[in-house]
Amino acid sequence: MKKKRITLVDLAKELELAASTISRALDNHPGISIETKEKVLKKAEELGFTRNSIASSFKKNKTLTIGVIVPRIDIHFHSLVISGIEEFAYKAGYNVTIFQSRDSLEREKEITKILQNKMSEGVIICLGTETNSYEHFEKLNRMKVPLVFYDRVPTGMEANKIVINDFESAFKATEHLIEIGCKRISHIGGNQSTGIFKARFEGYKAALTKHDFPIDESLIYFTKDLSYEEGALFAEKLVDLVPRPDGVFCSNDYTAVSAIQVFQKKLVKIPEEVAIVGFSNYPISKIIEPHLTTVNDRAFEMGLAAAKLLIGQIEEEEEIIQTEIITIKTELLIRESSSR
Repeated sequence: MKKKRITLVDLAKELELAASTISRALDNHPGISIETKEKVLKKAEELGFTRNSIASSFKKNKTLTIGVIVPRIDIHFHSLVISGIEEFAYKAGYNVTIFQSRDSLEREKEITKILQNKMSEGVIICLGTETNSYEHFEKLNRMKVPLVFYDRVPTGMEANKIVINDFESAFKATEHLIEIGCKRISHIGGNQSTGIFKARFEGYKAALTKHDFPIDESLIYFTKDLSYEEGALFAEKLVDLVPRPDGVFCSNDYTAVSAIQVFQKKLVKIPEEVAIVGFSNYPISKIIEPHLTTVNDRAFEMGLAAAKLLIGQIEEEEEIIQTEIITIKTELLIRESSSR
């Protein structure tokens, strides 16, 4: 036989107190005596009573839940961001519900409909690669739902944003290759319809221009998803070039790792003949031999900052709240793949 859940009414009958008194005692209301609070807590523990958090949320007109929309949970960067979000949200008393858009605009739109119905207190979003319009997020804005975008953020829409300086980070990565003596530097880039990958490409070009290097289109390839397979495909093309590039800057670590393996199979020495730099500091960057030089994009800190900004705005009582753009500082981690 299924055990009956102990309710607030059951607790009130046991203690011969009003249910409203029980509720206020459990909420540590200052109008309830310490003696009564202790009596209620003791009886609640004895009977195994727990508050119905959903009912309590509706009563207070707050769900204490925030939604998070990520393109792909299996990408290490987003896993770290989620960890940062949950770390801050848990300490602030909020629950986190995670949705995966899989880079689909239609799926992203459906998720925002779910979040409207579930009455999330606020939403943290990283845009999918297909996202080229923001009406679904504008609707949440009109409903006064606080929003924070991270990493891939909307252009032309006033919103809270947590970003890194992709241009500057790519500039430093490319300039590092120049400083160690590379003369022909290739770039394996991400989808140029996505702002962060376009900024990384611009940073690469700016570093070459600063040092009077030509922009050689034969050394530049753009991927659709920055997958390991795409990195290997373009590295195969680079390794057969005459003259071959002596430096490669990749827009993520997956393509950089595949490039290392392709060059090694062709018996090209790394970093002596080709130095390689990635982006994001995935765990694989410290597993591959030689260890990969990469940009640490501080994903966990990005998650912490996003949750702090969102929850701060949820709890702000002012009707008009100023939007913020926060830039997380990155770091170039120099390892064996570019240590000459």
